[in-house]
Amino acid sequence: MAELFRRTHVWIVDFRYEGRPRTWYKPLPQGTDAGAAMAALLRDWYGDKAQLVGVRPATEAEELQYIRGETLKNLLCPTGRAPRS
Repeated sequence: MAELFRRTHVWIVDFRYEGRPRTWYKPLPQGTDAGAAMAALLRDWYGDKAQLVGVRPATEAEELQYIRGETLKNLLCPTGRAPRS
């Protein structure tokens, strides 16, 4: 797992889903055109409901937050919910 992460870079993806702002932390292989990849992914997953606002490399602090699992979660995203007990 650690070797895989070393070959990637974390990107911050800002987009709107049905008009509401959303942010993803997305690791991608180094050398990937993150803007094009995220635009294609949003189009594939959400069609016209999502609009890419911007993609930027994560800062070192943001990357550490992502690795530690300390990033904010989107409340409407299934990955942002606590596990069911």
